[in-house]
Order: sequence, then C-alpha cells, then structure tokens
Amino acid sequence: MKNIYSYPYEELENFLIKINEKKYRAKQIYEWLYIHKIASFKDMSNISKDSINNLINSFSINIIKIKNSQKSKDTLKYLFELSDGNLIEAVLMIHNYGISICISSQVGCNIGCSFCESGRLKKVRDLEVYEMVQQILLIEKDINKRIDSVVIMGIGEPFDNYYNVINFIKIINNPFGLSIGARHITVSTSGIIPGIKKFGDECMQVNLAVSLHAPTDELRSKIMKINDVYNINNLINTIKEYIKKTNRRVTIEYVMLDYINDEKKHALELVNLLKGMNVYVNLIPYNETNYNKYKKSSKERILAFYDILKKHNINVTIRKEFGLGIDAACGQLRAKEGE
Repeated sequence: MKNIYSYPYEELENFLIKINEKKYRAKQIYEWLYIHKIASFKDMSNISKDSINNLINSFSINIIKIKNSQKSKDTLKYLFELSDGNLIEAVLMIHNYGISICISSQVGCNIGCSFCESGRLKKVRDLEVYEMVQQILLIEKDINKRIDSVVIMGIGEPFDNYYNVINFIKIINNPFGLSIGARHITVSTSGIIPGIKKFGDECMQVNLAVSLHAPTDELRSKIMKINDVYNINNLINTIKEYIKKTNRRVTIEYVMLDYINDEKKHALELVNLLKGMNVYVNLIPYNETNYNKYKKSSKERILAFYDILKKHNINVTIRKEFGLGIDAACGQLRAKEGE
C-alpha cells in the first residue's frame, strides 16, 4: 500500500473516487495530516467509521522517526531513522526573516563531488515522497513553529529522484497541505541537464539552484565528476534555455575552496561565463571536514572574488554560515550515525 503522505492532492482525489469515497474527502484528509498533524486515521474525528476502515485498508500511514537532534546558535540538525533502518539528516536554520529547512532527497548520493561529505556514502535508494514530507512535519511538530521555506539541498541529488521530488513539492505547496509558497521552495542540482529541462516544463514558480563551483571544464571535472557527463558549455546553454522558458532567475552555487577555485583568474572566467544571464552567484564559504584535503578560502580571498564579480555587474551574495559546530553546514550532512 502507498503511504498517504505520498499523494499530491489531485492524485488523492482520484484515488478516493476509485475506492468509492467522495472527492471532498481529500480536503478533510489533508487538513488532518498537514494542519492537525495526526498520526492515525482513527484520529480523523469528522470521518465516518466505515470510511476510516476504508482508508486503513487502502493506505499505509508509516511515520519516520527523529533519532536525535543537535542544536547550535541558529541551527538545529535532525537525524531521522527510516522504516528500513536507513538514516538521513535535515537542517533547520533560523533567519531574521523566518525559518528554513534543508531536506534530504536520497539515502546517500552517487554524484560524488570530491569536497562534499554527503557523497561519501554511495546512494542506497531514493527517498519516498512521504519520507521527504515528514522531515518537515516532524520538525514543525518538534519546534511548534511553521517552516517558512524549504531547500532540497541535503543528502542526495534531487533530479536523480525527479518524480518523487516533484510530487513532494506539489504536496508542500498545496494550500490544503503545508501551503509553502512556490517562491519559498528551492531545488538544488549538481547540473543534471535532463532534469533541468524537465523542470523547466513543470510551470512551477519554484527556485532553481545549480552547483557550478568552477568556471572551466578542466577544474570542474577535478572536483565534480558529473562534469564528465554534463560539461559546462552544455550546462550553461541549458540554464539559458531554462531562463528563457520560465523567465525566472537561477542561482549559481559556488563553493570557495582555498587556492583551488578562488583566484582572480577564476572570478574573471566566471564573469565571462555568466555575463548577460539572469542569474545570481551564491559564494559559499567551504565547510571543512576530516575526510578530504580542501580548506576554506580566507575571508580576504572570498571578498576579493566577490568584488571582481560585483565590479563586472554579476549579482552576487556570500552565504551566511550555519551549523558549523554541529556538522550541519552545507556539504557536511551524512547518512551515518556517529562518524
């Protein structure tokens, strides 16, 4: 049986009709799941016993578990245990404009970027839709506050789990669901070109972020093996097509690796790549781990890089650092406990 939390609203309506339930029942179910956050069909007090039995026989309602959490000043990192024993992580960040959450889309990751901790565990499986949805629900319940924005940028490559991610977005964006605005949802990809093309056809107002991290094929292939499949020229052309089709700005993620990709020549090469495009560059101070050779660029080198982009009229920001003390920062999430 499919988990009830995996059904986008319209799909739930259609399935309810097939099992001889009224279409309006979908709204009732969504309210119980996403507003009241119940954990059992039997708690749905405005639904008849016969209908509840029908739901019990037609859907599963498994819930993932919070195994533990760690807190720093403005960050909470959650370790979740899935029903098969696999572990994933999600991170809550408190901003002055609201609360955001970075969720995982897979157990492990096959992209294997050399600077990223999350890719050390090869992909075990895709997350089901309900396993993504419940990361938000359980954290909202734990903090007793509403999540304002969602980034699919934790463990895994979202476009390697494309259809589950799209259905997840439909559920959390639905006004009867979690009602998180499309412009408060971001999908981050390492540059899976077919996924970007499909995503451009979805007619969603969801944000797209692309991890570039280097301005040349030679350098990008050294740190991101995905570049051997989808090189920079093809990726940039695909981003241009996406912008033209959707009329939406794309975020270019660029992690700052000391003396690897942070020199003046790299900034100028990046300018030449992106000039005239409706993008903004998010410079990410690298989060060092014990398992690879990379070091964080100095503040001075990051600012010098930033100034070159700014001088050449490239929209650019420097990402605020979250969760360093609890290994919850970008690129530090793992799917194993106790490492």
